[in-house]
Formats: sequence, C-alpha cells, structure tokens
Amino acid sequence: MQLQEAQILQCLMEARIRLSAAAWLVTRDAHAAEDVFQNMALKAITRKVVFENESALLSWAFIVVRREGIDWLRRHQRITLEMDDELVDLLNQDWVAKQKHAPAGGRLEALSQCLESLPEKSRSLLNLKYFEGLNGSEMAARIGIDLNAVYKRLSRLHHALRQCVERKMESACSKS
Repeated sequence: MQLQEAQILQCLMEARIRLSAAAWLVTRDAHAAEDVFQNMALKAITRKVVFENESALLSWAFIVVRREGIDWLRRHQRITLEMDDELVDLLNQDWVAKQKHAPAGGRLEALSQCLESLPEKSRSLLNLKYFEGLNGSEMAARIGIDLNAVYKRLSRLHHALRQCVERKMESACSKS
C-alpha cells in the first residue's frame, strides 16, 4: 500500500527537525536548510514518486536533502570545510542509534547493518558519493581508477546492499 499525500506530509513534518538538521550539516545556513527542506517536501508531493512506507520516504528524503544542500552550496559557491572522519563516524553512529528507535521500521536498521558489513574500500566509495557529494569523474580521480570502474563498483555495491537488506527484511518477517 503506497502512502497518500497527507501521510507523506505528516511523516515529513514529524521528521522535519532531523531533515532540516541534515540540510544544515551540508549548508551551514539555517535559511538555506529551511529552503532545502521545503524543496524536498514539494518534490515528495509533486513528483510521481511512489513510497510504499514511511521508511522508504525517509530514506529518499535524507538523500534528497543532502543532494539539494550540495546543489545549494554549488549555486552559492560556498567553500566548506571537510568534516573530520571521526566526526562523520560519530554523526553516523548517532543517526543509526536514533533510527533504531524511530517508528520508520526495520529497513533502515537492516541497511545500517549491511553497510557495517561492507569492506572499508566499499564504505569509502559510498562516503565519497553520498557524504562528500562527488560525481563519478571526481571519485575516479580521487581513488585513481577509471570512470567506468567507478560506475561498475557503485552498481555492484547498490545491488549487494539491496540484496542484503531484502534478506534481512525477509529474515525479520519470518521471525515475527
């Protein structure tokens, strides 16, 4: 059963503080973070995106907020300081801990477990793409491999993560 417009808005408003905080972490600007949140909410309603549950909506929302924040930085040519890896790890651990207690369901927890089981090189590649916002060419230059190899690795990682999450979700359903 897919979420209706009212359910989407209610879920986003309940997660507004976390989503705005995620936008602020990228932009370091409260007004920009609010704009990013509003743009994401508008996309959730006006685009032909189907959300099967709140977990899927929130996963999508966090990705869009991060990308919108990065786009905002590029448009405004803001220079940002890179976060120390330890700080990123602490923020990630805190976010994962909060997600375990969130009503969004076990899908995020399953994804977190699957990410933890990945080799360090794979997590680093995902970090470059989703936390640092690098495009394929920038990632290829940073790690010193061919652009096609970057896309193949990302494709394999996404596929492996999807399978891992599905296995964990099936396992959780069979235990209930």
